[in-house]
Amino acid sequence: MNFGPTELIIVLLIVLLLFGGAKLPKLARSLGQAQKEFKSGMDDPDKPEITPAATPVATPTAPVESVTMSKADLEALIAEREAKARREAAGSD
Repeated sequence: MNFGPTELIIVLLIVLLLFGGAKLPKLARSLGQAQKEFKSGMDDPDKPEITPAATPVATPTAPVESVTMSKADLEALIAEREAKARREAAGSD
């Protein structure tokens, strides 16, 4: 079964209606990251999984600190930074 341009447009419109315009970049980013992790897992199944977020980076002079926050706090922080970036971008135009 092949998808033509009209079927593809219909599917994209349905996805846009379901997820909304604001969540589409996050969805695409997470799908791309999942595909990348899947491919790397298929290439080397014996290699243990080490994610960059799980491995703290420490400089010799600074101790490693662990920060814990709730999902709601994290989403609020991200939204705040995105709003700040939008304001700065609008101000530079």
